[in-house]
Amino acid sequence: MSHIQLINLKETSGTRHAILNDINTAFGATPNMFRAVANSTAALNSMWSAFAALGNGVIPAKLGEQIAVAIANQNQCEYCLAAHTVLGQKAGASAAEMAAAQSGNSHDAKTDAVLKFALKVVSKRAQINRDDVEALRSNGYNDEHIVEIMAHVALNLYTNYINVALDVPVDFPKVKLNAASKN
Repeated sequence: MSHIQLINLKETSGTRHAILNDINTAFGATPNMFRAVANSTAALNSMWSAFAALGNGVIPAKLGEQIAVAIANQNQCEYCLAAHTVLGQKAGASAAEMAAAQSGNSHDAKTDAVLKFALKVVSKRAQINRDDVEALRSNGYNDEHIVEIMAHVALNLYTNYINVALDVPVDFPKVKLNAASKN
């Protein structure tokens, strides 16, 4: 049971109702994470706006979902791992690609470089160096990509922290967590 109330779309009004209604339309239901975040209209607006902005960015949806499962596993966030595994497959990733991403790996060198970078940012609390950034550039990523990868990392930390700290019930098919990476 969640440590905070899960907000019901039908019991809301105003901006909070409008945002939750958009989320409900996008997913076909209102995921529990958004119901928890809806306790604050400002936080809900911030999270939903970030998802929308990054959804229109230069990082493809499939790669964004692979980043999400790698970070979810690193932070032992069952909710985000379950949700982003489903969303990754909807974005075109195979089950094997998502399982590899969960461990921070990919058979594709460019994707693998991004996953290693993202996990290092998380594990080192952003204390990375120029060589880490250059590793992305050597795989074809420019500064726009690099900043957007950092935005994906930050958004996933936010969602991981919400779900873990507030014990939000998982409402996606569960995926078993792996031992967290030591990156």
